[in-house]
Amino acid sequence: MSISQLARTIKESPTLALNEAARILRERGEPIIHLGIGEPKNKVPITAILSSAAKLKNGDIKYAPSDGLPSLKKAVIRYTEENYGRLVAPENVIISSGDKQALYNLLFAITDPQDEIILLAPYWVSYPEMVRMVYGIPVIVTPEDGSFIPRFEEIERAISSYTKAIIVNSPNNPSGAIYPPDLIGQLVELCESRGIYLIMDDIYHKLVFDGHHAPSAYQFTTRDVEESHIVLVNGVSKLYGMTGFRIGWAVGPRRLVEVMTAIQAQTTSCPAVVSQAAAEGALTGVQSFVEDLRLTIQNNRDVMISELQSFSGVRVEKPLGTFYCLPDFRAYSSNSVELATFLLNKALVVTVPGAPFGMEGYLRLSYSGSVKEITEGIDRMKWALDPNSPNEIYIGDRKMVRDWL
Repeated sequence: MSISQLARTIKESPTLALNEAARILRERGEPIIHLGIGEPKNKVPITAILSSAAKLKNGDIKYAPSDGLPSLKKAVIRYTEENYGRLVAPENVIISSGDKQALYNLLFAITDPQDEIILLAPYWVSYPEMVRMVYGIPVIVTPEDGSFIPRFEEIERAISSYTKAIIVNSPNNPSGAIYPPDLIGQLVELCESRGIYLIMDDIYHKLVFDGHHAPSAYQFTTRDVEESHIVLVNGVSKLYGMTGFRIGWAVGPRRLVEVMTAIQAQTTSCPAVVSQAAAEGALTGVQSFVEDLRLTIQNNRDVMISELQSFSGVRVEKPLGTFYCLPDFRAYSSNSVELATFLLNKALVVTVPGAPFGMEGYLRLSYSGSVKEITEGIDRMKWALDPNSPNEIYIGDRKMVRDWL
């Protein structure tokens, strides 16, 4: 079998192998706890269900415009005005099959071979692979001070004549950090002065805690959408817990959106109509659902941080958004893949290695599940790793004895 050179360079998703191993163990009846999952366990908003059900009921499930249903684009326009203070036109919006496809379309549209895309570590695992898939070069900026937020000077030094864009994900997956307003403002000024795209992956922008908020890049420019180099990417997956519906969008200059639409038309034709109807129902329905979810996630965050702070040798920075934290486990292992595999095999807990996020020695833990899963999962991890923890534990209905420390 002949596989292309490009395809051979693309790495497998770091969670797939562990998820598959966890699935096999669960099918055997093992009491797996999943602290790696990137989705809330809430029920989908009823307005989304009713909207998609109405579309199914009338039986008119056909092709839609490649850039999205006009009614959903109208809802995104309203969302953009309410949350970003910018009134955009339908021509500035493209609906895609998830935030991920919107971002890939965008990178495909702007990147020539050997162009550079700056990624800020820690970064979402798909960013480098997406850049490589459009023959670009990912340029990683890792904070020199060991924090989760690079200084502006570090980012500026990474820019070359080949730089086409900077991707900013704030609140950040995997760390939960929020980039400060002064840094976002400096990046806007830098990108607009040098003709570089500033791609704002805002998929978690309203899942924030303790009175914090994620600053909008638009607040730092007087340019309109057509003249700005800011492109927003967002979707319903995280904010409404609608990961399975696969609906996201991008907002940017209309010429760029035209090109992205042409790319999408030649690949997936259009996002699924039923999913678009569900997204429209979520965006136009009662928004108290979002606040209820945010408060639940914030409480879960507090529980997980409290549990981790009693974990000998583990350092953790309190996340200000998302439903992830990124504790430092280097006191136990400098190889995060091996550590995650060990925890799955010994403690039956799924975690996500930090290496693919640009943070070797760290593990990404999700607190999007239940409080019971969080507390029991961390207890099992302590038992497996921490010599100060009890030597025995019950996992499911079996008494387990630690014999490797």
